[in-house]
Parts: sequence; structure tokens; C-alpha cells
Amino acid sequence: MRQNPWWGELHSVRVTRKKRKKAFRAVTAVKALARERIGAPPPEQVVPDRKKKRKSAQKHKPTLSKLLNVEE
Repeated sequence: MRQNPWWGELHSVRVTRKKRKKAFRAVTAVKALARERIGAPPPEQVVPDRKKKRKSAQKHKPTLSKLLNVEE
């Protein structure tokens, strides 16, 4: 089998592709300006919902026999 003298040089050079420019989006531009002027927004704190807490504690309504036994 014959070897090509140029083969080693051609495969050792890598051709890098140019990065594609991202499309302009007004939302990202406005947010970037706001971060420059005001600063980064504070991290969000989740406030637990009181109604969900009550619902999760009581999954099933008490049965009639349990209600009668509690009163006695």
C-alpha cells in the first residue's frame, strides 16, 4: 500500500467553524441593562401556602365510627 506524503499534514490541521451570531432578542437586552443599572435580583424565597399545609395534613375525612369513638 502506498502512503501519501500529504496525508499527515492534511489531517493534523483542524478547521474551526466560525461561531454563529445569536439573533437579537429584546428581552435579553432589557434584562442585561437592568442588571447593569440596578444589579442582580435577590434570590427567590418560596413562601409556603397555608391552605396546602392544611390539606396535606388531612388526606381523608374521618369516618363516622372514628368520630363516634372520639366523642366517647
